[in-house]
Amino acid sequence: MKTYIEERAVEVATFIISANATVRETAKKFGISKSTVHKDVTERLTKINPKLAGEARRVLEVNKSERHIRGGLATKEKYLHMHGNLQY
Repeated sequence: MKTYIEERAVEVATFIISANATVRETAKKFGISKSTVHKDVTERLTKINPKLAGEARRVLEVNKSERHIRGGLATKEKYLHMHGNLQY
């Protein structure tokens, strides 16, 4: 594996852990795809630093389990902005 890919995988995991970031936020910050973020954390990092990979995966699992809540809040915000201050 190329050195820069290994370094990126470590940086990605460190960012996810420190910022409690989602895959989407991480991909945007590093200018890579969501698939690459996922592959870096689940495959590449497991070979480089299993402990760090485990910590990052735990953060991503929590984010995954909460995503339906964030989606609902985003939809609520969207409709509040579209229709003024309607109460839901």
